[in-house]
Amino acid sequence: MQVDLNADVAESPDDLALLDVVTSANVCCGAYAGGIDLMLAACTRAVERGVTIGAQVGYADPEGFGRRPLEVDSEELIESLREQIDLLAEIADASGGHVAYVKPHGALYNTVVSDERQAGAVVEAVAPYGLGLLGLPHAASLRLARADGLPVVREGFADRAYRPDGTLVPRSEPGAVHDDPATAVAQALRLAAEVDSLCVHGDSPGALDLTRAVRAGLEDAGHTVRSFA
Repeated sequence: MQVDLNADVAESPDDLALLDVVTSANVCCGAYAGGIDLMLAACTRAVERGVTIGAQVGYADPEGFGRRPLEVDSEELIESLREQIDLLAEIADASGGHVAYVKPHGALYNTVVSDERQAGAVVEAVAPYGLGLLGLPHAASLRLARADGLPVVREGFADRAYRPDGTLVPRSEPGAVHDDPATAVAQALRLAAEVDSLCVHGDSPGALDLTRAVRAGLEDAGHTVRSFA
């Protein structure tokens, strides 16, 4: 079975080492963290290693690292997300690569699981580019993207705890983030048959070792770790 392994990168210089392990990179587009220099470094390294580049877009909220839910006007959100995608596309092109998909970040990612208005705004922002959209399998954003003819990528998380309804446990709650490699590997193996891509967060404790463990665990179990793009 084939599965993609992705990670959030370009949020800080420390996360770029993950590009030696993953097959897809969710490159922070500068709205909530990072910046042009980190985006360029991430894209350059991704191209060198054959890693697929994706635009990780989020609320323009650096103070909250994009992890605070916001009520943003739909048109304002669409404009902001397109600006983020356009910026990364320009940088990726200069690096010899291209943007292949879009993944919402943080609070926006969780909001568009059930918020129809913001989910619709995300899909409208992505639609002109024809890019794939990552999200939880049951997310409203993926349902609307399918209806709009966009490719969708079902995503699971090796390093995040889940609620019984399939949503992620909020980071404010104890145990929301798995930092034990064995726990992350076990969860990745459980999810691999249900999703197209598995994520490890670049800012998780011990992210590099955890990501290496997840990839090794998947391969040892007979999975082919390869980009979906």
